[in-house]
Amino acid sequence: MSTRSSDETAVLAQLSVLDRYLPAWILAAMAGGLLLGRAVPGVQTALDAVKVGQTSLPIALGLLLMMYPVLAKVRYEEMGHVTGDRRLLWLSLLLNWVIGPALMFALAWVFLADSPEFRTGLIVIGLARCIAMVLIWNDLACGDREAGALLVAINSVFQILAYALLGTFYLRTLPGWLGLDTQDVVFSTWEITKAVLVFLGIPLAAGYLTRRIGIRARGRDWYERELIPRLSPFALYGLLFTIVVMFALQGEAITSDPVAVVSIAVPLLVYFAVMWGVAFALGVRSRLGYPKTATVAFTAAGNNFELAIAVSIGVWGVTSGQALAGVIGPLIEVPALVALVYLSLWLRRRAGLWRPRPAAPHPS
Repeated sequence: MSTRSSDETAVLAQLSVLDRYLPAWILAAMAGGLLLGRAVPGVQTALDAVKVGQTSLPIALGLLLMMYPVLAKVRYEEMGHVTGDRRLLWLSLLLNWVIGPALMFALAWVFLADSPEFRTGLIVIGLARCIAMVLIWNDLACGDREAGALLVAINSVFQILAYALLGTFYLRTLPGWLGLDTQDVVFSTWEITKAVLVFLGIPLAAGYLTRRIGIRARGRDWYERELIPRLSPFALYGLLFTIVVMFALQGEAITSDPVAVVSIAVPLLVYFAVMWGVAFALGVRSRLGYPKTATVAFTAAGNNFELAIAVSIGVWGVTSGQALAGVIGPLIEVPALVALVYLSLWLRRRAGLWRPRPAAPHPS
């Protein structure tokens, strides 16, 4: 069997049935939500009966459920092993917190200048940098697991500290400087901060404590081999549950204007391709080696749609165009990043790309 066939077989073998057919499950969840909305006209009233802030309790629980398992996977105790690689850290920070948000801002205005809600939803996605789910793509592409864990943790902390400030900058300040319309953007910086603290801070703390207590009580082997596989599917269950509920409430908007779905998908596809390509090229140029280059590329291209959905629901409401943009995101991201895994494995075999960085001359 060829190397190419072996790599592709390994990719499929490592995906569970749930992961392998996730795009199909997302489509099924969307269809189920549309049917639910038509069959149960009073569903919105029922969901709004109990709220957490501006978010209905069932949706809040679904969002927390999808965030917790992936954050329990992060190897917090191994971060120190790769913190000395400043090239890796600075490159990741540049890509995730400067280039990524700026690129999504530009794409949102280029493709959706006349659709303020969708445009805002894309910008919110651009600010929600990757967290633990991207480790799936990193592992499949044979990236550096420890580096991936470190970059995920850094992005998680940065989102809590900087998300609201960046939201203010990209949704209000920068458009004002550029003479763009800002009157259609209404949001509260505190509401974004609160949504980040609730929907990222709580599961982040829970994931960290679960890992720390679990390893201390039963050992790393039990935690990695027994507990994590049991927890992992609940992240996708939470995502699918949230999509069903949201599409039950978004059904009329989706069926009445399917072109809107396509208009959201196109800039997202451009974003994934450009971010991954730029990050991979910079990793090669910096001579990070293949594992770290792949890690930088996937952490730059991936986005935290769970957080984007949570913020959009918490700030603009479950039936908003911003929330719809967040829901469309995973449907586009999953097949796009699977394709990029195959491309990454193909580039891995290009030995000429991976010349080691020259060693510093030894002092005489």
